Amino acid sequence: MWIYEKKLQYPVRVSKCDPRMAKLLLEQYGGADGELAAALRYLNQRYAIPDKVVGLLTDIGTEEFAHLEMIATMVYKLTKDATLEQLKACGMDDHYVSHDRAPFYQNASGVPWTAAYIQAKGDPIADLYEDIAAEEKARTTYQWLIDLTDDVDLQDSLKFLREREIIHSLRFREAVEILKDDREQRKVF
Repeated sequence: MWIYEKKLQYPVRVSKCDPRMAKLLLEQYGGADGELAAALRYLNQRYAIPDKVVGLLTDIGTEEFAHLEMIATMVYKLTKDATLEQLKACGMDDHYVSHDRAPFYQNASGVPWTAAYIQAKGDPIADLYEDIAAEEKARTTYQWLIDLTDDVDLQDSLKFLREREIIHSLRFREAVEILKDDREQRKVF
């Protein structure tokens, strides 16, 4: 059971209206390596993983939902004062027709989110390596998003998210070592 605290994990501030940046941020909202895919991947994988690391997948999976909330807040703040001309100029007019300024689970190119983004092999070590790769891809995407904006307030929130991806990757690496040691001790391959 979760208790929802009505505040973001980290403050989200933006210094200007920037629908182009909002469109790019949709990559982390509904893209293959975004926060929704990560949250659902980890919360799904936890059912086929040893008890030694199940809590890790639960903790990180729920944190990814907090990151999803931060991205949605960024998208909202970056578009709330945008004119229709600004939305058209950055290619968000098709998004506007279907969703107005509401975030939608799609990537920056407008491709809708799909469950095909979620990987679950059922082998704990294989799944954890997939999770490490997912975190590293998310980290890279956050760095590229930071590079694409001059809004220092937005960069601050994106840097927080990038750093959390690094921590998640490290935690998954630790879990791999725990499970490898466990396999070695039991001679199970």
